[in-house]
Amino acid sequence: MSRRARPEPGAPHLLSVERRAGGDAHAFPFSVPAVRALGTLDLRAPVTFFVGENGSGKSTLLEGIAAAAGLPTVGSHDLDDDASLGAQRALGAALRLAWRTRTRRGFFLRAEDFFGFTKRLAQLRAELQGRVAEVEREYREQGRSAYAMGLAAGPAAGSLAEMERRYGADLDAMSHGQSFLKLFEARFVPGGLYLLDEPEAPLSPHSQLALLAMLGDMVAQDAQFVVATHSPILLAYPGARIYSFDESPPAVVPYDDLPHVAVTRDFLAAPERYLRQLRGT
Repeated sequence: MSRRARPEPGAPHLLSVERRAGGDAHAFPFSVPAVRALGTLDLRAPVTFFVGENGSGKSTLLEGIAAAAGLPTVGSHDLDDDASLGAQRALGAALRLAWRTRTRRGFFLRAEDFFGFTKRLAQLRAELQGRVAEVEREYREQGRSAYAMGLAAGPAAGSLAEMERRYGADLDAMSHGQSFLKLFEARFVPGGLYLLDEPEAPLSPHSQLALLAMLGDMVAQDAQFVVATHSPILLAYPGARIYSFDESPPAVVPYDDLPHVAVTRDFLAAPERYLRQLRGT
């Protein structure tokens, strides 16, 4: 039997996404212009960005791709159970994904869901700690050996130790940016597909640079990223393909031609001019 060739480092897993016929053109999300006009979107780059104004459809399409790919969700609910993503699941059913290699590694993350995820971790940690404490109390009351107590508490204690090894003992007590980066350090693995919706939301400029470095490290280990973002810092990733959802259908736009970049550069070059305009003076 021939062995499937391993992709070159940086080779994408997901090659393209295509909108199939179907869906009510007058109902969300098929009514969104970028979704309604979508044909085939080429994703043959290790890092692809979706950029555009709020409401342009970039996050909606990313959510539809996540549903079609069946990726696990980092959030308070799994994607299949999240009531807020019903329309996006319908979109996912209308998408055709073309793969080079179908990966089961990776995840889908909406920045707004992250703190639900940390709450889930905190709840699970408390349950595991409670189980370990309960076993220890019962065995002490019964006068049984420490060895037997350790065997009984072992599964819960082991799960607790593994959780704290991956995420730290106080993920939910860190600053938002720290906990975000800690999550990425813990959950990014080689060969994964990562769909990230506005990951810059809790990150300082320095932390965004740290995330850029992580993307580069993981791309070198066969990971692929599709990211919806407003961040000119993240958008500067070398060699990234950038789709503007202000176009219909979404179109590739060079970094230097992006309004996000132009406005940021102009503001930083002369903030007083923008502030005078805002004050009407």
